[in-house]
Amino acid sequence: MQKRLPFFSFLLLLCNLTAQAQDMARVRQTITDLAAPALHGRGYAFKGDSLAANYLQSQYAAIGLRSFTPNYRQNFTLPVNILDNRLQLEIDGKALVPGVDFIAHGSTGAGAGEGKVYDIDTLILKDIDVAQQFLTNNLRNKVLVVHQRHFRELLALPEPFQPQLRSVAAVLVRNPGPKLMGTIGREQLPFPVLEILEKAWPAKAKKIKFAVDARLEPAYQSQNLVGYLPGKVKPDSFVVVTAHYDHLGHQGKDLYFPGAHDNASGTAMLLELARWYAQPQNTPDYSIAFMAFAGEEAGLVGSRYYTEHPLFPLANIKFLLNLDLMSTGEEGLMVVNGSVFSEQFAVLQQLNQQHKFLPQLKSRGKAANSDHYFFSEKGVPSFFFYTLGGTTTEYHHPQDKPDTLPLTKFKEVMALIQAFVMTL
Repeated sequence: MQKRLPFFSFLLLLCNLTAQAQDMARVRQTITDLAAPALHGRGYAFKGDSLAANYLQSQYAAIGLRSFTPNYRQNFTLPVNILDNRLQLEIDGKALVPGVDFIAHGSTGAGAGEGKVYDIDTLILKDIDVAQQFLTNNLRNKVLVVHQRHFRELLALPEPFQPQLRSVAAVLVRNPGPKLMGTIGREQLPFPVLEILEKAWPAKAKKIKFAVDARLEPAYQSQNLVGYLPGKVKPDSFVVVTAHYDHLGHQGKDLYFPGAHDNASGTAMLLELARWYAQPQNTPDYSIAFMAFAGEEAGLVGSRYYTEHPLFPLANIKFLLNLDLMSTGEEGLMVVNGSVFSEQFAVLQQLNQQHKFLPQLKSRGKAANSDHYFFSEKGVPSFFFYTLGGTTTEYHHPQDKPDTLPLTKFKEVMALIQAFVMTL
């Protein structure tokens, strides 16, 4: 039989929540702080991730979270491609705007210069005779132009083609749009790679001028931030709330990705939950840990490191809730792993129907798309929540700014989480 949250308990929960945890002005300020230029997009250029970690450390301390480690930090290293100086592109003498007309590929190599446009014949990827002709062409001082759909195939050309490919001045990838999306690279290609929107590409482009500064840091040190509140009944058992605080950082010294929706919004919710549970009247039966991960945008690096170096046994985790993209919700909430942990999803669904938090809950299966993944792969019951609907800002784009976030169902998602934790 499914548990029902007693109405009186729920009423107390909702009143407490309204009074203590849903200062939306504070939520917006937290998002604004995390997405501010001073934190450099919480990436690796200009140590944006470390500056964000300092901010979270001060928040954890002010809330009163306990720590397993000095200053809540769990350090780890990762390889990362850092773009922190020049990012320029001209086509036939016209300067293009970084972040609007073009961006760099996350794994771009460094380089500067100019070259003639060389539109690649995509038959080299399929026809051996055309491929042989490609091998005989002199590509020095040429900028190879390729459509986005063929870029991976180009990089995957067999070894006889690789010296020829490495000889190009740069590669330009034509993106059909409607927008550009930044990425983090953990390796570096042997040539500069810029991605340009199709609508910014001149019909008869002839000459390209470019400058890209990039350096590969093979062992960049980053950090997870982990704090907890002890439970009053079973302190050795944990409910865990996670969110990644990192984002894409800089491309060039002037262009940065604020990452308000992704994932300052989830990080702000993590902090609000921590504030609520830190109130003596809200102490849960189980201990509750708050884990803010770095390296998510680089491939779930921080959360994977945590599961390989846990600060308490993973078997002691009763349930984990991962928060990412918490800015909308007018169309409800997606629950990744909902079909994997169907009994817990049924409880979640019942709570939502009973108290009408959200229009709907949707369920997905297993997906390696956020920081819950390596926990659930190691047997930890885990959900990943992200909100649905609305104008969800510019994902992985420089326009992912705090003032674009509606935060439509932020309060209701929090109330659902708290009701679910109470049933545990």
